[in-house]
Amino acid sequence: MYADPALELDHRLRCRGVALLLPRGAAVGGHSAAAWHGAPFAGPHDPVTVLRPSDAEWKGPRGVRVHRTQLRPDEVMVVDGVPITSGRRTAWDVAALEPLGTAVAALDAMVRARSVTLTELTEMADRGAGRWGVTKVRRAVPLVDPRAESAPESRVRVALVLAGFCPVPQFEVVVGGRCRRLDLGWPEAKLALEYEGAHHFEGPQIVLDDERYAGLVAAGWRIIRVSASDLRDLDGVVVRVRAALSAV
Repeated sequence: MYADPALELDHRLRCRGVALLLPRGAAVGGHSAAAWHGAPFAGPHDPVTVLRPSDAEWKGPRGVRVHRTQLRPDEVMVVDGVPITSGRRTAWDVAALEPLGTAVAALDAMVRARSVTLTELTEMADRGAGRWGVTKVRRAVPLVDPRAESAPESRVRVALVLAGFCPVPQFEVVVGGRCRRLDLGWPEAKLALEYEGAHHFEGPQIVLDDERYAGLVAAGWRIIRVSASDLRDLDGVVVRVRAALSAV
């Protein structure tokens, strides 16, 4: 499969390539389809998730993850020539197929993008008795919160909630006459957790962050700062939060 080098190499481009090979009745689904529904978190080298009907004997090429299932006509839509699963069907498969933190992050983004609503997710889980993956779906849906603004933030929040800590996503606090939003906050304890992506370590942003955090600390807030490396040890993040809350 060849593509114009001027095209951006992202997960959707890989999906477009795979779509050229799909058998009749199959569709891009799960985490891959979520890229069209407001959750473009799958990386350019992640496997493409494909759902195929039982009567289509197709294993796909390397780099494709194939799941046999039943797809109703109303569960498939075509976007830019790529058959993808609908918002609700994508939400179900993301919750059923992906690890909990990854699933909730995608569902947070899909609700925020209005590809699916919280009410629809709840109804989907309530009516899914006997359906494959329902246990995982029912575990993920109550954790969904569209206030989250990034996948890492969602993953950290899920780990904290499962540990018994319930932060407020995007909590707003006024400091020095300015409204500041905290990624995750515990207002009563005046504790905040901030996730810092790569851009937070660039020159100008470092200065802005230092000024922002200095204002919060002066107002009595304590800040826990986490980065990408902390996502590999979420238990460690939980330990830090527990210690900070215990110190109140």
